Amino acid sequence: MLKKVKKERFIWLDIMLTLLTLELMAYFYYGIRAVASAVLCIAVSLAAEIVSLRLMNRRFTADDLSCTSDALILALMLPAVIDYKIIAAAALFSVIAAKNVFGGRNNMIFSPAAAGYVFIAASWTKQLLRYPMPHSKSGLFDKADKLVDSASYVFNTTGKSDHTDFEILLGNFSGPCGAVSILLLIVAAFILIFRGSISGGAFFGSIFGTAIMAVLAPFNVSLFDSVKYALTTNMVLFASIYIIADKRIAPTKQYYAFFYGYIVAVIGYIMMITTVKENAVVIISVLATPVALGIKNLEKKIELADAEPHKNVKEAENDCQQKNLL
Repeated sequence: MLKKVKKERFIWLDIMLTLLTLELMAYFYYGIRAVASAVLCIAVSLAAEIVSLRLMNRRFTADDLSCTSDALILALMLPAVIDYKIIAAAALFSVIAAKNVFGGRNNMIFSPAAAGYVFIAASWTKQLLRYPMPHSKSGLFDKADKLVDSASYVFNTTGKSDHTDFEILLGNFSGPCGAVSILLLIVAAFILIFRGSISGGAFFGSIFGTAIMAVLAPFNVSLFDSVKYALTTNMVLFASIYIIADKRIAPTKQYYAFFYGYIVAVIGYIMMITTVKENAVVIISVLATPVALGIKNLEKKIELADAEPHKNVKEAENDCQQKNLL
C-alpha cells in the first residue's frame, strides 16, 4: 500500500514537471496573463478540493494534490486571455461535479480537466475558441482584442495550414496556450512513458488511431500532410498524453489500453471531419468513459476467472495435507 502511495506521488510529480515546462512556454508566447490564469485555476481547484473533502469528512493529504495537476492541464487547454470567471467556474466544475461527486480520486470516472473543458465548450463556446496570436502579450486585467481562429479551425475547414514545420514544432501558432508546443509534448510523452507515469498503450493507441484515420479519410491531398496536421492540431497530442493516457482512467493492461485509446481517437476523428468540431478528441474522451469502465470491469472479471483455478488447486492441496496428517 505504501509503495502504491509513493508511486502515485511520483506520477503526480512527473506530470507536474512536464506541465510546468509547457506553462513556461505559454509565458514566453503570451506573457504574465497565461501564468495568472494557471495560478487562478490551481488555487480554485485546491480550495474546492479541500472544502469537498471536509464535507465528506475526509482529510486533505498529499495524495489529493493531483487536483493541482488536473487544474494545470485544464488551464493549458484554454486561451491565454479567457475571462477569469470562466476559469474559476470550470475549475469548480471539474473538482466538484466531475470528480468528488463520484467519490473523489479513488473513484475516478472522468478526467476532471477534460470535463471542465467540455463544461466551458457547452457554456462559453465563443470565448473558448478565439485565441490571441503568439507573442501578443496581455496584462493581468487587459481586455482581449484582436483574437483569431485557431490553426485547428483553419485545418478543419480547409485541410491546410500556413505554418512551417518549425513553427509547428515550437507551437508558434494560434491555439490553446499550452497545448500546441509540439516538440515539448513529444519529449514529455516519451519521458512520462519511460517513467511509467502515463499509459503507454492508451497513448500509442490514440496516436495510431488518429494516423490511420488521417490516411483512410485524409483532409489534405498529401497523405503525409494529412497525418502531420491531424496529429499536431485539435489538441490530439496533448489529450493523448494527459487525458486519454491518464492511468486513473485508462485500462491497466497495455493491450486493453491501446484499444481504448484507439477507439477514442477514431471516434474523435470522425466527429472532427463530420462536424468540423475543434478539439473533438477531448469531448470524446469524456463521452467514451463507459468504454474505459467497461474494459476495466472486463479486466477484473478475467483476473478473477484466472485466479479461481489456482484457488481451487490450493484448497485441494490443503485438504490432502490435512487428510495425511489424520
